[in-house]
Amino acid sequence: MTSYHRYAAVGDSWTEGVGDPDPTRPNGLRGWADRVAEVLATRSAEFGYANFAIRGHRIGEIIDQQLDPALALQPDLLTFQGAGNDILRTRVDLDTLVGDIDIAVGRANEAGATVVLFTHGAAASGPFAALRGRIAIFNELIREVVDTRDAVLVDNWRIREAPDSRLWDTDRVHLSPLGHHRAALEVLDSLGVPHAHPIFDLPETEATSRRSQLRTDLEWARTFVGPWVYRRVTGRSSGDGVLPKRPELSSI
Repeated sequence: MTSYHRYAAVGDSWTEGVGDPDPTRPNGLRGWADRVAEVLATRSAEFGYANFAIRGHRIGEIIDQQLDPALALQPDLLTFQGAGNDILRTRVDLDTLVGDIDIAVGRANEAGATVVLFTHGAAASGPFAALRGRIAIFNELIREVVDTRDAVLVDNWRIREAPDSRLWDTDRVHLSPLGHHRAALEVLDSLGVPHAHPIFDLPETEATSRRSQLRTDLEWARTFVGPWVYRRVTGRSSGDGVLPKRPELSSI
């Protein structure tokens, strides 16, 4: 059974842990990557974990700013998550985008790392339904990368419970603490790493009335969509001034 000793994570806000607050952690966040590292640490006496993810980063920034320092740590496991910030753009060249990811995965493999990649899932529903076709194409291209590299796929597209609002933060973009917990289990299961937390089913809830849902949607648009549009117009990013939470391998 494979054990991992040096785990590095690169990505955007999901991997940084946005939506899973913990004031005792760097950047005030825990997140699924921390949760994965906590389990891996129990299986190796000498385990180190680094996390370079920055909220708002696109694939180009992840590769240009995060990948080299991550590979310099000689990880045997690298999680590479991203592209949500690219897919949300008005225009995106998916073939080039995934081609860049493929090259990055190849570099990580040459450095001795197994890579975990992710499809996108629940963002294809709700307010992001218009992106469903774009996300489906991206996901299929990512599956092709996994087929040809030393890579493991976490297929979020096929998680039946993914659209459940209890797995999502109030901004509907980032995972809730429960969502980060579920995401960590998906990564561990995809790697074949035993853990004490079996995948869980969420109990059914009562349907929300159309009026209540409309009120919630309007409040969400006012609170989250407006600020996002403002950042886009002004050329700002939610990650401006944010530093990697764990830039060196360390215990957790």
